[in-house]
Amino acid sequence: MQRLVYLVVFPVLWGISKLPFRFIYLLSDGLFLIVYSLVRYRRKVVRENLQLVFPEKSEKERSKIERAFYLHMCDMFLEMVKTLGISAEELQKRFVFTNLETFRNFEANNKSTVTFFPHYASWEWTIALDPYIRSKGYGVYQRLNNRYFDRWVRRVRARLGTTLITTAESWKVMAKNKADGVLATYGMLSDQSPTRKKARYWAPFMGIEVPMHVGAETLCKKFDLPALYLKVRKLKRGHYQGTFIVLAEKPQEVPEYEITDAFFREVETAIKEAPEYYFWTHKRWKHRDGGPNARLQVN
Repeated sequence: MQRLVYLVVFPVLWGISKLPFRFIYLLSDGLFLIVYSLVRYRRKVVRENLQLVFPEKSEKERSKIERAFYLHMCDMFLEMVKTLGISAEELQKRFVFTNLETFRNFEANNKSTVTFFPHYASWEWTIALDPYIRSKGYGVYQRLNNRYFDRWVRRVRARLGTTLITTAESWKVMAKNKADGVLATYGMLSDQSPTRKKARYWAPFMGIEVPMHVGAETLCKKFDLPALYLKVRKLKRGHYQGTFIVLAEKPQEVPEYEITDAFFREVETAIKEAPEYYFWTHKRWKHRDGGPNARLQVN
């Protein structure tokens, strides 16, 4: 069944990837109407999340953010598909970096790094970094249920040099690279919600106490890898800008959980600047505590 779904869907995705960007965004406008107005994909979750973290905003203001988010989500989905057919040159025009020297300084000192990402703006096109650096690039991800699409996603990321590894594989890969003297950079999406059972650390996020994933910080400390945050701004449709911010240059000297706290402070700043680019369909606050900050229960 997985193979059949792949054989049916892949030709459509391949065809979309060959379209010029002006048609990609016309298609995104149509997809937005279907997803937002007809399917109403996770609108209840999005609405409750926005009400939870922005209680001071009016319903009209939250509704505006909601619609803008869904349009961005459709854009990003089709941009991900477009990655299959985009050239390295085109991608580098559409995702620019403001301070590559910050990253290259670590390379010059033969230091591998971990870059923290949230589900904000575009994390898919951060592979535009690969041609600029000499580190071997790794993206840590969750394996897809459909093994055929999982293989396809790996191939797409590998076009510019990024190797995808699962969360379970990351420890072994980092240990081997360190032992072999491989200069590497690891990109990790670190704003997901862990289960209560696996939660080791709780802290405020957008003013609400929630469990935090601390795996990226743990790896930084274990392998003495400087921690960076890539702040991504959406300049306009199909154009993004990335700026590196150093969270910890010497992670083993930083108190426990301070790197995680610094990361989430940066994520909060980005959300407050342009909330429509955060992925509100995620149930990020579902495991919050029952204290005074629990303003609304998200199902």
